[in-house]
Amino acid sequence: MALSVDHDTLYFEFPDVHTAAELRVTFHRTVRVPDDGREYPLPPSLGTFPVRVVGDRLALPVWQSEACWIKFDCRYPFLVKVGVGDVNAVTGGAWSPEPDFDGEDYFEVPEQPWLDGFCVERGSVRQFVAARLGEGRTVEEQLSESPALGGVRIVAYPLRAEVWEKRRKEREQEPVRMFSVMPAAMGLGAGGAVTQGIATPVEVPGAWDLGQSSTVRVDLLDSARWHDLTGAPPPTEPLTAAEYAARGYPWFELYDEAPARAGSPGLAAVESVSEIAKRKGTPLDDAGVETGEPIRIRRRHV
Repeated sequence: MALSVDHDTLYFEFPDVHTAAELRVTFHRTVRVPDDGREYPLPPSLGTFPVRVVGDRLALPVWQSEACWIKFDCRYPFLVKVGVGDVNAVTGGAWSPEPDFDGEDYFEVPEQPWLDGFCVERGSVRQFVAARLGEGRTVEEQLSESPALGGVRIVAYPLRAEVWEKRRKEREQEPVRMFSVMPAAMGLGAGGAVTQGIATPVEVPGAWDLGQSSTVRVDLLDSARWHDLTGAPPPTEPLTAAEYAARGYPWFELYDEAPARAGSPGLAAVESVSEIAKRKGTPLDDAGVETGEPIRIRRRHV
C-alpha cells in the first residue's frame, strides 16, 4: 500500500491488491450555508484546499468558520471511514480505524462520492465548519471525553481483488448500454443543514480486504500557525454565503440513487458553531446570513 500527495490530492494506492485499487481524496473550499433552521442544497466547490506534507504529517490551512467538503474519486470500490479528531463523522461514536459492520460507521465509494458534514438524520447533514480548539465549538469537544485532537482522519480499505475481478468479467459479458510537526489548531464544528444522504452500505463484510488499509490524519491549521509553518499567509480568503449569492453563483442538488441511512442522534444533538457563538456572545462572522432562494444545479462527478 502507498499514500502520497500530488497537486493537493491524497492518493491511497494498493498495488499489491490490484493495479486499479486507487482512491483519490480532495478537500474543497466552500461557502458556509446559513444556520437558520432551514435545509439548503449542496454548496459549490470554490477550489481545493492546499495540502502540504510537514514531516510525517499532512496539513491544510483553514480560516475560522470556513466550511469544507470532502470528495472521493475512484473506480475501484473502497470502504472509507472519516473521523474528526476522536469522533466518527457518520455515527458520532468514538473513532476507531476498524469498521463496525453492525454499527455501519463507514460508507462505500464510489457510491458515496462526497461528504459535506455530520450525518444527523436521514438525507441531511450538518456542514463541516472549522472552529478553534479549546472553545467547545467543535463536535469532537462536545462528544468526546478525551482531550480534543482536531484535524480529520481518513482510513480506506479496498475491495478484495477476487470480488472485483469476478464483477469485471461479468460486466464484460453484458451487452453494451448507453447511459505535523505542529499540533492541530482547528477542528470541525457543525454548521447549517445541507441536503445529503449517506448511502447505506450494500457490500457484505467479507467483500472487503481488511488485511489491507491505509490511514491518514490531516491537521487543520489557522492562519497564524500556517504562517509560522510556511512563512506565508494562507493562499485563500473565505467567501461568505451572502457574497456568493450576490455574485449569482449556483448552488447544487444531488440526485441520490442509493437509500440513505438514518442519522446519528448524538450528532443531531450537538450545538452548531453559530449556536455556541450566540450563547457565548462571541460572534463569528457574517457567513451565515440569509442568501435568498438558491439556483439549483446538479453536482456532477468529475
